[in-house]
Amino acid sequence: MTYDELNALYQLPLFELLKKSREVHEANWPENEVQLCTLLSIKTGGCSEDCSYCAQSARYKSGVDADRLMECDDVMARARAARESGSTRFCMGAAWRGVRSGTKRFEQVLDIVRNVSELGMEVCVTLGQLGPEEAAALKEAGVTAYNHNIDTSPEHYPEIVTTHTFDDRLQTIRNVQDAGMSVCCGGILGLGETTEDRLKMIEVISSFNPPPESIPINKLMPMPGTPMAENQGVDVFELVRIIAVTRIAVPAGKVRLSAGRTHLSEEAQALCFFAGANSIFYGDKLLTAANPAVEKDLNLISKLGLSTQQPNRDRPAPSAKEDAPLQPALAPASQ
Repeated sequence: MTYDELNALYQLPLFELLKKSREVHEANWPENEVQLCTLLSIKTGGCSEDCSYCAQSARYKSGVDADRLMECDDVMARARAARESGSTRFCMGAAWRGVRSGTKRFEQVLDIVRNVSELGMEVCVTLGQLGPEEAAALKEAGVTAYNHNIDTSPEHYPEIVTTHTFDDRLQTIRNVQDAGMSVCCGGILGLGETTEDRLKMIEVISSFNPPPESIPINKLMPMPGTPMAENQGVDVFELVRIIAVTRIAVPAGKVRLSAGRTHLSEEAQALCFFAGANSIFYGDKLLTAANPAVEKDLNLISKLGLSTQQPNRDRPAPSAKEDAPLQPALAPASQ
């Protein structure tokens, strides 16, 4: 969808926007299910990048210590626990700029992926930048989806990161798609961006071909020691509007209510689900930030009369649009 189309939706009276997003949601997701995903940081801290919202950057005194890559047995224990608690997707994140074939740590990651993939859950990883060779190796090892958020608009991106470009993000996404993995790509609200930036972010995401399989919408949780430690929170209704617009823009993608749920009331989360969110990160911790407890999440889902997605019932990844080029939109970042 174009920016003008997205902006026209965003500016509608809230209830009219929600009516439209609900119609799209029910047409594409009639099961009334919420996907439960577990996110584990398998390598925390010490990242060389300067993402100004991230406590894992080695450039900031955030109090997050750099850890070594977790042992495979420890990851497997967490993955099994996630499966037992109802998660259908296990996501593993590592605080790196990227990975390279032939290195010891990449071989360790591939071994972890191979083992986790045998548990029957979807396997998602976020490891930073990928080249074509690394993407192909991850696909062969068993990765079903790769998370690589674009965070914000192309124009605002240089204001939050300087160690890589917006086009670098898009190139990794292209490599992921070429390797046959699904793309998980979303953004963060609260980075000092404007509403225009948020809508331009969705414009880029909605132009991917094939469309992203899932779109995480994160509400910034300001982390002490980072340049954005004092950023103001995002209004709940702004969050709901973005979720609704995202649902309309990417009808077949899961819209994942991600970081920031600890700052949302049950009523606010219910409104997000109504607007089109149908996936959450689930568990006690989300990388370096707290996450609502398992029992609390299940209780809310039960109160709303929703169900949780069952294993092996996920739809196939969206196919490429026949009338569009097989690549994400390579919008130039402002310098």
